[in-house]
Amino acid sequence: MDLKKYIRSIPDYPKKGILFRDISTLIKDEIAFEEVINQIVKKSKKFSFDKVAAIESRGFVFASAVSYLLKKPFIMLRKKNKLPADVHSVNFNLEYGTATIEVHKDSLNENEKVLIIDDLIATGGTAEAAAKLIEISHAKVAAFIFVINLFDLNGTENLKKKYNVESLIDFPGH
Repeated sequence: MDLKKYIRSIPDYPKKGILFRDISTLIKDEIAFEEVINQIVKKSKKFSFDKVAAIESRGFVFASAVSYLLKKPFIMLRKKNKLPADVHSVNFNLEYGTATIEVHKDSLNENEKVLIIDDLIATGGTAEAAAKLIEISHAKVAAFIFVINLFDLNGTENLKKKYNVESLIDFPGH
C-alpha cells in the first residue's frame, strides 16, 4: 500500500515557508490507518522495550493503538501544564517557535526501555526533547518510530547518532 497518497500536504501552515504534512487524511481511512499500525508493530519487534511513549498530540493516535496491540503500558509526553502530578520538563525549539514537553515523574522506572512513537520527524527538536525526558526519568530510549520522515531536514540523521530510528514514509520537508 502506498501510504504517501494518504498524506495531505498543506503549504504555508502553520506559517509561511512550512509545508505541513497532514495525517488526518491517513487516519480517516480505516485500511490505511490499520496498515500504519501494523507497520509500526512490525518495526517495533526489532527492539526490546517495556513501555510505549508518544509525543502530544498526533503521536498519541498511533502509539495508543500500538500499546494496546502489544500489551505494553502507554506513557504520554504532554505539552506544558497538561499533566496534574509532579513532572519532569524539557524546553526545546521547533521549526516555528519554542515549546515544553513534560512527563509524570512516576511514569517511568529506572532502566526501563521505552519505544517513542510520533507522527513526524522534521528537524528532530521534539524527538530530542522526548529522549531527554525519558533519560531524566532514568529510563532508556529503546528506539523511535515515526510515521513520516522529512528527510531533508536531517532530524533522523541527527537522532541516529545516538538512538535507533525507524520511519514508514519519506517526504521532503520543503
